[in-house]
Amino acid sequence: MAQSLNPEQSAAVRTINGPVLILAGAGTGKTGVVTHRIARMVSQGIEPSNILAVTFTNKAAREMQSRVSKLIPRRSKKAGKDGEKKPGKPTICTFHSLGVRILRRHIDALGYKKNFVIYSQSDQLGIIRKILSHISTGDEKTDPGDILSLLSRYRNGGELAEQMFSDDKHRAMAEHIEERYVSALKACNAVDFDDLILLTLKLLREHPDVLEACRKRYRYVMVDEYQDTNAKQFELVNLLTKEHRNLCVVGDDDQSIYGWRGAEIANLLNLDKHYPEVKTITLEQNYRSTNAILKAANAVIKNNTNRKLKSLWSDNGYGNRIQLASYANDEEEARSVVEEIEFRRMAKNISWSSHAILFRTNQQARSLETALRNGKVPYRLVGGQSFFDRREIKEFLAFLKTILNPSDDISLLRIANIPPRGISDKTAHILLALSQEHQCPVIEIMMKSQHRSDLSRQAIRGIDELASLIQHFHDELKRPGLSLSEWAQKLLDQTRYLDELRRLEKNQDIADTRVQNVLDLVASMDDEQSSYLPDQRLQQFLEDLTLDAERVNEKEAKGDQVTLITTHSCKGLEFPHVFLVGVEDGLLPHSRSRVEGTMEEERRLFYVAITRAKRSLVLSLCAARKRYGEMISCHPSPFLAEIPEELVEHLDEAAKQPVAKDVGKSLFGSIKDSIQ
Repeated sequence: MAQSLNPEQSAAVRTINGPVLILAGAGTGKTGVVTHRIARMVSQGIEPSNILAVTFTNKAAREMQSRVSKLIPRRSKKAGKDGEKKPGKPTICTFHSLGVRILRRHIDALGYKKNFVIYSQSDQLGIIRKILSHISTGDEKTDPGDILSLLSRYRNGGELAEQMFSDDKHRAMAEHIEERYVSALKACNAVDFDDLILLTLKLLREHPDVLEACRKRYRYVMVDEYQDTNAKQFELVNLLTKEHRNLCVVGDDDQSIYGWRGAEIANLLNLDKHYPEVKTITLEQNYRSTNAILKAANAVIKNNTNRKLKSLWSDNGYGNRIQLASYANDEEEARSVVEEIEFRRMAKNISWSSHAILFRTNQQARSLETALRNGKVPYRLVGGQSFFDRREIKEFLAFLKTILNPSDDISLLRIANIPPRGISDKTAHILLALSQEHQCPVIEIMMKSQHRSDLSRQAIRGIDELASLIQHFHDELKRPGLSLSEWAQKLLDQTRYLDELRRLEKNQDIADTRVQNVLDLVASMDDEQSSYLPDQRLQQFLEDLTLDAERVNEKEAKGDQVTLITTHSCKGLEFPHVFLVGVEDGLLPHSRSRVEGTMEEERRLFYVAITRAKRSLVLSLCAARKRYGEMISCHPSPFLAEIPEELVEHLDEAAKQPVAKDVGKSLFGSIKDSIQ
């Protein structure tokens, strides 16, 4: 094990007890360090079930679990006989998954049932719309998404939230909306993503026995990407570890780029205030990039004052200089980037999938997508429409959630009239108003005849039909050995939902795609290894989908295609060849950064983008860019001046240089071979 680690990595792996800060620069192999550290703990006799490793994405957690399983020797199959307790496994999960684990065991102490549902963003927006309909906002049109975002910021606290809600008026409004929002969630026995942390904290603060049980269980805690933690996540980690002090955090302050969503870089920079005895180990050897790329990254990031000193280096050689290109406008920029990618593919046999195009704002994607389509270059846009934002998936999951938990008003009302059964929007509004008046779920209003006087006979018939459907399929979930896939297929057959999808979609290809999306999800519902009852398996299935939404889109990442991705989304990824477009003042750094005082975070974003490249990096900018239908003049990013001139090759000048005869002949031959 030690042979595969450099001296700094090895020191990080061997330091097991007490607080440890592993400052892991970009591409320095931090995942390998964390996994080897877990294996080292187990080899030293630490019980695996006492080890907790927290990451920020399910993808990172799965990669870590896979690596750990290869490093830890398989336990004997005889383990567990003769009364011997079977050895556990390390807990490797996200913050939200950790919250779910704790809440599933103890949430009843807070007045919830243990079979709570986790609301998606669309479910949350439904509640916000309901609240806004009862709050007068004058003539202003209030965006529920904006309100939800502000509410999340308010609930999670931290320095930024204190600034945003410093005046009494805004704080009072936030408190009022929060009270109604939390009440609406609890009435449906539902929690949202923020609750998975907030309610866990409430449990640990108010119930010392629960806190003690968690501390006893998680005796060794590791947190990856620690620079991305917010105030509440820091508090959760601190509660779990401040007694036994066995906390290892891994992070890079130079890659802290999520301040806008509550991440607090101070959690990493000021760790020694909470753990004065912390040992700091710095990883600087980069295994990803060439030294030309790393020298540029180091030169840029050293201009930030609020950081811990580190300087990346590599054994990968110097490599090619960074290329800088300027264009008349964004359409020319996009077209030229695509032409260069095609030239490399044909002349140098570099695949499409070896290339990534990075951009700062979503608006920049339009011209890039147009150029890629015109050039017939396959691509994937990372962060496009989520699988769960598709109408058919939302509706099908609403059916499942309603049957599992009929008190889930949001899901129930979403499918009440799908397919049409006479429950109009007017009927839904009446039912919802009555449920609020009587402080009970909508399903209870549906079941009580005294509340039906204002409803039409057709509506009552539809309600009875829906209630019967819910009851039947709810009861079916109690049958041991039930196949969830077969159960769901019967649900589709009985509701004729797939027929309804086809009826509503005029385009046959789109209709077939929608139907197939639902059938693919149905096919994934059974877990043959699970011994749980069907209702527990369905709950687990829905929970996994909600917590692990990005996994559904992973299949779309396969194949030979260019990656189109924002600079915020690219953190944690790497590509052989990177094009960073729009390196202009107002884009990178963003125009808001000077007003909001976030210039250092913008520089970190530029640093992150640079360090995604393994072998080549092309930066580009435009003299003018189309915005709102008009061409607006652009100026180079001030960050470009921070890159030493000897590291840069200006493509405008390079294009004027004649190509050597033998080089031209070789390139021509490669292109000729590629098209034969």
